[in-house]
Amino acid sequence: MTASFGASAPTDSAAVGAMATPSASGAPGVAAGPTVVTAGPAAVEPGAASASPAASPATPVQAPAPQATTAEGPGRGSYWITTFGCQMNKADSERMAGILEAMGYRPGNDEHSADLVLYNTCTIRDNAEQKVYSYLGRQALRKRADPRLTLVVSGCVAQQEGEALLRRVPELDLVMGPQHTNRLETLLEQVASGQQVVATDEHHILEDITTARRDSPVCAWVNVIYGCNERCTYCVVPAVRGREQSRLPLAIRQEIEALAARGFREVTLLGQNIDAYGRDLPGITPEGRRSHTLTDLLAFIHDVEGLERIRFATSHPRYFTERLIDACADLPKVCEHFHIPFQSGDNEILRAMARGYTVERYRRIIERIRERMPDAAISADVIVAFPGESDAQFRRTLALVEEIGFDQVNTAAYSPRPGTPAATWPDQLEEEVKVERLRELNALVERKARERSARYLGRIEQVLVEGINPKDPSQLMGRTRTNRLTFFPIPAGEATGPALGRLVPVRIEQVRAFSLSGVAVG
Repeated sequence: MTASFGASAPTDSAAVGAMATPSASGAPGVAAGPTVVTAGPAAVEPGAASASPAASPATPVQAPAPQATTAEGPGRGSYWITTFGCQMNKADSERMAGILEAMGYRPGNDEHSADLVLYNTCTIRDNAEQKVYSYLGRQALRKRADPRLTLVVSGCVAQQEGEALLRRVPELDLVMGPQHTNRLETLLEQVASGQQVVATDEHHILEDITTARRDSPVCAWVNVIYGCNERCTYCVVPAVRGREQSRLPLAIRQEIEALAARGFREVTLLGQNIDAYGRDLPGITPEGRRSHTLTDLLAFIHDVEGLERIRFATSHPRYFTERLIDACADLPKVCEHFHIPFQSGDNEILRAMARGYTVERYRRIIERIRERMPDAAISADVIVAFPGESDAQFRRTLALVEEIGFDQVNTAAYSPRPGTPAATWPDQLEEEVKVERLRELNALVERKARERSARYLGRIEQVLVEGINPKDPSQLMGRTRTNRLTFFPIPAGEATGPALGRLVPVRIEQVRAFSLSGVAVG
């Protein structure tokens, strides 16, 4: 899920803010600095919501890397979007690309020549944040040579830093948090009038009537809940994504119906805590439960004509219910793949993280899933070297990974984030301890993933074709219901292979830790 497009060696951005620069609106020689307009909440408009996921389970172990998006549309010049981080950021970028397309922008060839460059940023890990500054350093040099360049930073770094980002990189035209994604056109109009704009105020997310420019013609992200009400001691997301805001079920269904009518065959419902969906919506059933839950939403969208598969991410163990598990087992379109972060295998560390569940609770969830869906794939996130984590506590994390046998785990060493309680605790672990624990965990994760992959050998799996293998144009690629990436040769007699979006039975002949290969049958 991660890739880098058009990135040359980054310029050191540390000196950018100290250099003489033009104002961000493009007027040269404003020694006193630019005028900043802080864009507050807009009036509620009928019909529209921003996008917002969870860490992508598609690239195990690695830290967030950029992914580029372009969209077509004549009139205003070219643009380029680079996305750092998670699925929700990618969904935001698709929506912003759709807005730019509607405004009349055309796709840029690369970030070095585009007329508008937008970085959609991630602040979960410090290295992802620092990459943004190196990219901005390169663009700041461009802007000094060509003040017509429009330079935008969106996403979590923008929300976290706000006006401080302008002081560090005064060449910026627009700094906008994720809650303002759907206001991109309005904010760019302010930029065009000569203002430098910061939009990071708490904002009611509007139901989005724009058409996202999707990166895939087969699979689509659909945001169903934005923000996060949790207060995990290591996590900056609540501060940068805002409080939870659930979309109404009818609006979600209408978006999915429109996607299916356009030929999309799979949707992934997105939310920072997807299984907390609906707890901010009104209504109580006669049985005493909330009227709107993820379980109810899955049932509500399940019969959309043309839709083949439904996925959702990311789940929080605190809200993952037996009722939800039973619905996933009973609804044929819901895929048997669950991304449920556990973060640590030690209860004391979980309490310090303020996660709100125990290891025992997590085990019961996995046991129930496998009781109802024995072949289900389980992926997760985990943090090692959290402040104060002892070797014995780390060993409990290893033991949990060994016991459960995850299909995939996104691993990370603890990274202190600004404004989070754990960042100020005195018992921070040394970098060499973080590196060694991560190395040991990654080796175990890969071994268990290989063991889990072995069950596919010789089986026939239904693979939803997503496209051509970019590394081998003679092969098609897609995913099983359990989310295993699968490659197979284009069947004989089909010059371009089956149409995108077709389900193809594939006999698996080779298994790897995180992907499969086989041949089409039938």
